[in-house]
Amino acid sequence: QVHVVESGGGLVQPGGSLRLSCTASGSIVSINGMGWYRQAPGKQRKLVAWLTSEGTTTYTDSVKGRFSISRNNAKNTVYLQMDNLEPEDTAVYYCRVVTATISWGQGTQVTVSS
Repeated sequence: QVHVVESGGGLVQPGGSLRLSCTASGSIVSINGMGWYRQAPGKQRKLVAWLTSEGTTTYTDSVKGRFSISRNNAKNTVYLQMDNLEPEDTAVYYCRVVTATISWGQGTQVTVSS
């Protein structure tokens, strides 16, 4: 079983920055990919950023140039640096980890508001 824990959410003004962290622990042989999804109220959960074990990154168009995903392999941790945040970025952010199974964290709230 893989346990996923996110942290780093909060309230920030438009134009501000936040850094999310996600750490996977438990029965992990190898991690195929780690990344971030978000779900705004009344909307479906959607991909924000993804990082494969080979280092390939994928971003949804609305965050390109503002968000950056990175990973510390030794710590089984993935980060999401979010700059120039906009009110439209407000959502619950979930970490997804792909090993032999797919595991999700509990989510962390990001609110962008003045």
